Amino acid sequence: MKCVGVDVGGTFTDLILMDDEKGTVFTHKVPSTPRDPSVGTLNGLLELCKTADVQPSEISLFFHGTTEATNIVIEHRGAKTGMITTKGFRDIVYIGRQKRYLTYSVQIDPPWQKHPLVLRRYRLPVTERIGADGKVLVPLDEEEVAEAIRKLKKEKVVSIAVCFLNSYINPVHEDRVQRLIAEIYPEAYVSLSHGIINQYREYERFNTTCLNAYIGPVVAKYIKNLKQALRSRGVEAELLLMQSSGGTASTAWAVEKPVTLLTSGPAAGLIAGTKFGQLAGFENIITLDVGGTSADIGVSPRGVMRYKYLLDTKIRGYHAMLPTLDVDTIGAGGGSVAHVEQGVYKVGPRSAGAKPGPACYGLGGVEPTVTDAHIVAGRLNPDYMLGGRVKVYPQRSKKVFEEKVCHVLGLKLEEAVLGAIRIVNHNMTLAMEMNSIGRGYDPRDFALVAFGGAGPLHACEIARELAIPHIVVPPLPGITSAIGLLLADVSYDYSMTIMQASKGLDPEKLEEHFTELEEKAYQRLRGDGFADDKISIHRIAECRYRGQSYELRVPLHTAGAAEETLKNLVQEFHRTHHREYGVSFPEREIEIVHIHVLGVGKTSPFVWKRIERGTEKPDSALKAERKVLFEVDGEPQWVQTPCYERGDLRAGNVVKGPAIVEQPDSTTLIDFGYKAEVDDYGNLIIKAESEEH
Repeated sequence: MKCVGVDVGGTFTDLILMDDEKGTVFTHKVPSTPRDPSVGTLNGLLELCKTADVQPSEISLFFHGTTEATNIVIEHRGAKTGMITTKGFRDIVYIGRQKRYLTYSVQIDPPWQKHPLVLRRYRLPVTERIGADGKVLVPLDEEEVAEAIRKLKKEKVVSIAVCFLNSYINPVHEDRVQRLIAEIYPEAYVSLSHGIINQYREYERFNTTCLNAYIGPVVAKYIKNLKQALRSRGVEAELLLMQSSGGTASTAWAVEKPVTLLTSGPAAGLIAGTKFGQLAGFENIITLDVGGTSADIGVSPRGVMRYKYLLDTKIRGYHAMLPTLDVDTIGAGGGSVAHVEQGVYKVGPRSAGAKPGPACYGLGGVEPTVTDAHIVAGRLNPDYMLGGRVKVYPQRSKKVFEEKVCHVLGLKLEEAVLGAIRIVNHNMTLAMEMNSIGRGYDPRDFALVAFGGAGPLHACEIARELAIPHIVVPPLPGITSAIGLLLADVSYDYSMTIMQASKGLDPEKLEEHFTELEEKAYQRLRGDGFADDKISIHRIAECRYRGQSYELRVPLHTAGAAEETLKNLVQEFHRTHHREYGVSFPEREIEIVHIHVLGVGKTSPFVWKRIERGTEKPDSALKAERKVLFEVDGEPQWVQTPCYERGDLRAGNVVKGPAIVEQPDSTTLIDFGYKAEVDDYGNLIIKAESEEH
């Protein structure tokens, strides 16, 4: 089976083609095309197929991770959206929660108020009311609904969110509105709140539904254009899209629920980083994925990928209450702009992006970036960017640093360059502390898996700062997120709010609820063509102690009778609470708030081949030496540094720092006091030499 993974980032589009029958892997990296990401995807795919001597028609599965959904929100270019809601609740999505967006600010301007997803004049209330028990208290006024639909149609609203109070318990009114829209305005894109997120908390449910409606038509058009472009080139493979939850989904699901795609890129990176960390023999893993625009940081204790708490899942300030892998993204990448603001030297979060990009690319960039800093410092080889396919102009990097930083702050060029690198490293270190130490994990017990085009350049300095003992650089760091796409199975999450105390809950009733959700998951996966032996079902409950406001995700083991299942759930919750907060209260009653069923369709198995073994000396991989700028005893110093070709390294080779390891998709810096050993899977395992003494 031939599988392709394509990860579209803000600066570069990464591609990988894997033939699991022959055991061959081909990779490619091309500049992203922000105006139409499908253009870069298609061009890169055709070039990759040519390199691999594979016909596009031979591809069996096409996995795709895209930032398109995220960019729509960031750039405020979603569809003109309307909302039909319960009378008296039209302003929920504007007011938000009592918690202040910026606690100490006297001039609060949260994004959902500055750039509302749905303007107030398009948020139309209608008469209806469902009680908290699911009973119809006030019947739906269908005349009001029809008038609201006609008004939205007249205003040329193209997408409609239907958000009624308590529809998660009884969706009868939302379903009726959908049928009325189909009669009066069939061209409209429709999002029903109970279909997007079938859980209580009306603000988050309404907002998530509005997000889905806002991005839906644009994402649907993008997916349609991509499918047509692939078909026109002979690619008939099933198109699967990466979700924020870490699973892939069919195009039908993605068009229906595009909000599930909002953080797909970081999710793929965490999956792949965790896998390669495990291949290298490490159980506790911190991932660092540094691309051209941002740095993504994730923590996998014992190899388990964590999920964000549902009330913390946001995209640029907008709530999106859906299962999302816990990855923190900050504006720190190769394209992050170094600038002076009121006399303070800063780097990021603003990025030069793909166009104009860093000054050294010669595409019109006139500001210094982190990539420019590495070029000036000799850490990046100007003749080997993307294997020499990208022309680089080092003098332009020097010029912009001198003009924009040196002359302003009175710094020498070397000081300005190392300062930019030090600042961006500090930003990433702080984010990593928040995701590890801030959540009760000691980074000294973890291995740092560094990837992305720029991650391996920064790993040693960050690991030293946090006392992380081991660094793992995967074999293809610049393509690692694309590899994560091939690792992900197809998965669909179905949820329900039950809000029941464990002591008063009928185990058989709980079993009925799970069975209802499981049937939906089975139907969806069978509709995607998965046989029963390729389908697995996982049950999850979100629980809390009675009186608490926040829930914890607890896996539910289904072996045994319903009573035994419920008993195991209670015990597992106490253990989970103790692990998260250091304390548990076994004597207290727990409350089961939501239940989830995760239906998983198994795709082809992922196998990474072992590489040929060599001796300890990596002499055959030594390609050159050049002067590289380091900070030695607090001062900038040019050091003659050996450079190795990553593709020529063999298992068992040891590279002592300072050294540079180059490959077409990324560059690894091995700092003073560190050494790297190549393992059987081609990972670079970097650790401090002093560790042996």
